[in-house]
Amino acid sequence: MACLLETPIRMSVLSEVTASSRHYVDRLFDPDPQKVLQGVIDMKNAVIGNNKQKANLIVLGAVPRLLYLLQQETSSTELKTECAVVLGSLAMGTENNVKSLLDCHIIPALLQGLLSPDLKFIEACLRCLRTIFTSPVTPEELLYTDATVIPHLMALLSRSRYTQEYICQIFSHCCKGPDHQTILFNHGAVQNIAHLLTSVSYKVRMQALKCFSVLAFENPQVSMTLVNVLVDGELLPQIFVKMLQRDKPIEMQLTSAKCLTYMCRAGAIRTDDNCIVLKTLPCLVRMCSKERLLEERVEGAETLAYLIEPDVELQRIASITDHLIAMLADYFKYPSSVSAITDIKRLDHDLKHAHELRQAAFKLYASLGANDEDIRKKIIETENMMDRIVTGLSESSVKVRLAAVRCLHSLSRSVQQLRTSFQDHAVWKPLMKVLQNAPDEILVVASSMLCNLLLEFSPSKEPHCFLPELVNNTQNTCLHKAGSGGGSEDGEDGEEEIGKLANEIMRPILESGAVELLCGLTQSENPALRVNGIWALMNMAFQAEQKIKADILRSLSTEQLFRLLSDSDLNVLMKTLGLLRNLLSTRPHIDKIMSTHGKQIMQAVTLTLEGEHNIEVKEQTLCILTNIADGTTAKELIMTNDDILQKIKYYMGHSHVKLQLAAVFCITNLIWNEEEGSQERQDKLRDMGIVDILHKLSQSPDANLCERAKKALQQYLA
Repeated sequence: MACLLETPIRMSVLSEVTASSRHYVDRLFDPDPQKVLQGVIDMKNAVIGNNKQKANLIVLGAVPRLLYLLQQETSSTELKTECAVVLGSLAMGTENNVKSLLDCHIIPALLQGLLSPDLKFIEACLRCLRTIFTSPVTPEELLYTDATVIPHLMALLSRSRYTQEYICQIFSHCCKGPDHQTILFNHGAVQNIAHLLTSVSYKVRMQALKCFSVLAFENPQVSMTLVNVLVDGELLPQIFVKMLQRDKPIEMQLTSAKCLTYMCRAGAIRTDDNCIVLKTLPCLVRMCSKERLLEERVEGAETLAYLIEPDVELQRIASITDHLIAMLADYFKYPSSVSAITDIKRLDHDLKHAHELRQAAFKLYASLGANDEDIRKKIIETENMMDRIVTGLSESSVKVRLAAVRCLHSLSRSVQQLRTSFQDHAVWKPLMKVLQNAPDEILVVASSMLCNLLLEFSPSKEPHCFLPELVNNTQNTCLHKAGSGGGSEDGEDGEEEIGKLANEIMRPILESGAVELLCGLTQSENPALRVNGIWALMNMAFQAEQKIKADILRSLSTEQLFRLLSDSDLNVLMKTLGLLRNLLSTRPHIDKIMSTHGKQIMQAVTLTLEGEHNIEVKEQTLCILTNIADGTTAKELIMTNDDILQKIKYYMGHSHVKLQLAAVFCITNLIWNEEEGSQERQDKLRDMGIVDILHKLSQSPDANLCERAKKALQQYLA
């Protein structure tokens, strides 16, 4: 596993290095093996708890010499063991110490040492490896470079309780994703570690438990295996439940709750299982109590947020357990001026990490309010909640800002809150600030939140989902006469009033550069940002005044519009079609936009109808034509385009009712007999065979299609 290191040329002594430090290194080169051994033992005693001494010895070149001695076949087992112990002590100093050890290729040397038959030496090597791998500066991949290492570590698990503790700790720190989980799982991690949960050693039980938590995280394969594992006649979930009882150490309760949470989220345990509802959830709520340490409160809240995130019933149960919503408000007041913390070191630590509490609280509030309107109301009514969110949006910590945006986004799913609390606190101001040069993970959530703000006056009132998904809020534009059998002036006046109010609310958002920002997002390489950018523009365009629509078209450009209509992401394509529908609403707007962009829009419609797209895409494209057909002058762009007319005719005879219905709507708008030129349009469409098709459709078994076809035919009879 590792090559022997040649004896190094010792480094020149720095002025600040003491004579005693030189003396320790010099003794490592003594020709007498016993004196070398004693020198290593004395060095071990000198470096314990002395970071300055550790740094001095590293500077003087002690590490290469120790590694040389550790790997020499002529070195005694006792000397090798003492070398491993000293190296482990050096690793327990600063991160720079660990970097120096890594630079000297310590990991291959220690892994080589694990092949020794001597247990004490193996334990010393594992202890040092544990210290190095748990350092944040050590790349986890170094454990997986040699394919023989993991199976050998699995074999060593049975040697002693120390090998069990150290190896499990190494695994739990070096398992950072599905690839690592798969490697460990395939080498029998579950079977080899499961029985350690009943070890007499608390440390072994804890490290085994931590191992299972990282193995199960977002991994259905591991989780489904764990749920059926038997240890001394008991299923693993039952053992985990016993470990989260109140009489167990807090660390054990928390880690057991995480195991059960991850297994539940991976689908191995039902959300309504008693071990989740009656054991795991209450345990995690207990961890949020102000009596717990800061790190326990953070871990408890974040794990609970993850557990309840997708499940409405768990959210409701959590919200009424131990006054959780009010309890979380204390996370923003910590540590208070009257804090009970008397340990100065603990107080200093908590002051430096108080932002983690705020981050955890925002995460849990976001999960709690994800679905239930009553819960959202309770959260917003919590003491100074909106002010705290607004403050969180401006915090220096990226993680806190992201959590605050997530919380705001979750609460923005409430139409009532969008109209009240969100406007009262002008949340768009800090939100627009967040959107300036933020990391992608913040941009995705913040732009999604902006979608909801811009949707406030939409009749559909269907807020944007957290993960962008296809929803039917592109059905915003009225199909005017085709939908009502005649133009309704009252309806148009009502729309105009709503539009004026919406424009007043939107004006400050627009003046802050929202259009340009959103158009910029549509050019992102991140599909989620493209979706959110075009989605927000679609919402912005709904019932907007002509100037806003013109600004959108100008900032977006027809070139970008074509790119979006060719996007490989279906969500992007559907929202772009939705944007076009909303731009092409209100007759004067339709005529104005088609007079300046008609050629490009008709070309886009043609390309989309001819493309290999699904039914929903074709339906939305036909609806755009329906809106164009409602224009006074714009409809002539359809009537003079025989290719488009033939396509409409084709879709009237399509096998899918949705497409037939959309095509009939378009025809109805073209032939509406109260409008100038209707007779000529009716004659042309009759000559194309449209009337014959309408007669056939009036006999359709689909009631809606049948009715629409009859209404269209009435225009010929009037």
